[in-house]
Amino acid sequence: MEEKPHIFEDRIEHLTILEDILSYKFNNITLLHKALTHRSFVNENQDLKYRDNERLEFLGDAVLELCITDILVRRFPGHTEGQLSKLRASIVNEQPLARVAELFDIGRFLLLGKGEEASGGRHKHSILSNTFEAVIAAVYLDGGFEKAHTFIKNAFTALIDEWTEDRFYRDYKTSLQELSQGRYKVIPRYTLLHEYGPDHDKIFQVKLTISDCFSATGIGRSKKEAEQNAAKKALDELSKIESDPT
Repeated sequence: MEEKPHIFEDRIEHLTILEDILSYKFNNITLLHKALTHRSFVNENQDLKYRDNERLEFLGDAVLELCITDILVRRFPGHTEGQLSKLRASIVNEQPLARVAELFDIGRFLLLGKGEEASGGRHKHSILSNTFEAVIAAVYLDGGFEKAHTFIKNAFTALIDEWTEDRFYRDYKTSLQELSQGRYKVIPRYTLLHEYGPDHDKIFQVKLTISDCFSATGIGRSKKEAEQNAAKKALDELSKIESDPT
């Protein structure tokens, strides 16, 4: 059985601040302490007999991938395996993980060696993303899968909203542009037709045209969403034309 490290009183007080930020109260605060201990600190302070967070990072990576997969499957029941894989890959990587870590101010609570500290380690995306995976593992070991799932869902919901929205807009419009350039040698044009409703709850209608060959309309709660819906409708209609040219 692994011996628990001795944690100084001021360190515990510091970690309770992070617990409030994470909205998770640890039964075993040493797990959070270990999750925030970088190998550079361990190497420079071997007399403390601390262990670094790399094993927790390894576990947290697996827990995160499973939970994000579960969240995406439930949220997008009509999506294919390929679509879900792309979405998961866009969320479970260094950049978004580091961004979430920054939102939780993880860098402030890291234990780093002097060299890593001097080189700006508290702000390095690689360190922040790895550390946040270790924090996820700490929650998992402390509270079990359901607590970890809830923690991840709360931490990543806003990011999933933003990431999936941007990806869908880009994918539909890019796919249509590629098809239009290949088939008609022009790019689609989007024109705002109408705006309906009060300022706080507007509906937008957009018309998409491909030269004089094809047009489609789409509506949405933003111009971006309306354009996305028009592009999706155009792709659907153009695929029917291609499969049934008569």
